[in-house]
Amino acid sequence: MAATKAAKEQKYDRQLRLWGDHGQEALENAHVCLINATATGTEILKNLVLPGIGSFTIVDGHTVSGEDAGNNFFLSNNSIGKNRAQAATELLQELNSDVSGNFVEESPDKLLDNDPEFFHRFSIVIGVQLPESTCLRLGLVLWTASVPFLICKTYGLVGFMRLVVQEHTVIESHPDNALEDLRLDHPFAEFKNLVQSYDLDSMDKKDHSHTPWLIIVAKYLEKWLSEHNCQPPKNYKEKEAFRQCIREGILKNENGVPEDEENFDEAIKNVNTALNQTKIPSAIEDLFNHDQCNNITSQTPSFWVMLRAVKEFVHNEGNGSLPVRGTIPDMIADSQKFIKLQSVYREKAMQDAAAVHKHVESLLQCVGKPPESISEKDIKLFCKNASFLRVVRCRSLAEEYSVDSVNKDEITSHMDNPDSEMVFYLMLRAIDRFYQQHSRYPGVYNYQVEEDISKLKLCVTSLLQEYSLNVNIKDDYIHEFCRYGAAEPHTVAAFLGGSAAQEAIKIISHQFVPFNNTFIYNAMSQTSATVQL
Repeated sequence: MAATKAAKEQKYDRQLRLWGDHGQEALENAHVCLINATATGTEILKNLVLPGIGSFTIVDGHTVSGEDAGNNFFLSNNSIGKNRAQAATELLQELNSDVSGNFVEESPDKLLDNDPEFFHRFSIVIGVQLPESTCLRLGLVLWTASVPFLICKTYGLVGFMRLVVQEHTVIESHPDNALEDLRLDHPFAEFKNLVQSYDLDSMDKKDHSHTPWLIIVAKYLEKWLSEHNCQPPKNYKEKEAFRQCIREGILKNENGVPEDEENFDEAIKNVNTALNQTKIPSAIEDLFNHDQCNNITSQTPSFWVMLRAVKEFVHNEGNGSLPVRGTIPDMIADSQKFIKLQSVYREKAMQDAAAVHKHVESLLQCVGKPPESISEKDIKLFCKNASFLRVVRCRSLAEEYSVDSVNKDEITSHMDNPDSEMVFYLMLRAIDRFYQQHSRYPGVYNYQVEEDISKLKLCVTSLLQEYSLNVNIKDDYIHEFCRYGAAEPHTVAAFLGGSAAQEAIKIISHQFVPFNNTFIYNAMSQTSATVQL
């Protein structure tokens, strides 16, 4: 068993550093459904099979054509004539023996007719190159079952993704520039006691130059507060004066020249970090005021139960603050002093998490659920990330496509620039309309390109009229989309494959924040945009 664990750690070493054991476990328990094993579809699955998703099922009723073999690395000439789902499954499984692959040789429409509940079992459903009617039908089934749905399309030199999920909660959002949680403006008792135990004036040179900068700033802040009516340094002038106070504390040699004390340099450099105000981020305040946080029932997901417990902690033991995160930045100090400082923060974080745990237990008991139904490990993780929680809510496809609820403002504001990525969204919608009317895509055969331009132009006009969109689409784009002939170039498919797999991993692991809700990629200019439609 231990040998297997070590082998797994070695195999997945780099990604474990990204999303940890629990993220990997979520991935290994996931069952992903891919509809249509086109070039884009297999690229997405490749990027999910390699990091080790538990299992996948490909739903595809098409047989492999010469065109498929030409632009899809997971189909060969030998696959021509076979079912596409089966051929792709065989080759994708070779990438990772830990992953189990299945296939269904049917079209999604047939499954929706006969067994719509088939799709309820998956962690996420990824639909590739689907016509609008199928997307809307499947979107409704998945929306009602609360199964995340990721729509992907590669059309010529345009890539498109749409995420449809009612509510997606993120505990570990991994923000890029997170502020440290040091609490110097509201120091807790254990930290105060540690600061009191240091006497910088009576230390020898070695101890003085190995005192952590956090202690140095806290010491000088105490002095500053006593001299400035308990007001911390706020503006640039005051912070400079505060830095000067610290500078004057550097030991001097017998000639009166300041010694080279790197810890004091660090303290001066980190004044802004240390003086950050301890406050609850507005995004977390908004979540505290949400109905699901305030009305806990036996059906409430654990995220909201833990959030309510944190809210109660803030109003009671936390005295208006979130639980202490329990981590400190690295700094120049001797090991003993650093470990002592680190353990003070860590122990405080554990105390806060234990208080939140009590609130969780009483909330669970109130709704008749066993107190152990939310683990201590989960509560600690939640408390550590309490400042960074996120909830993503996407609009349904039905809302996006309905004339009454279409997001006209977003579309028209982007179309102020007639070459913005939004034009590709409108063109893809017009292409879907063309497909509905003619049961084929425009320009698929060279001899049809010219006549299809006028037909597609009619589709564009009727789309804009139906939604009362007062925007202009250049003829160049209509010509370009007819020339694409619904081609799926591998370069664009590969880019979209990487992007879609990344979003699927975010959804499965509940780590990092997925986009909301539409992503458009322009391969001609190598630009992309995310819009809420």
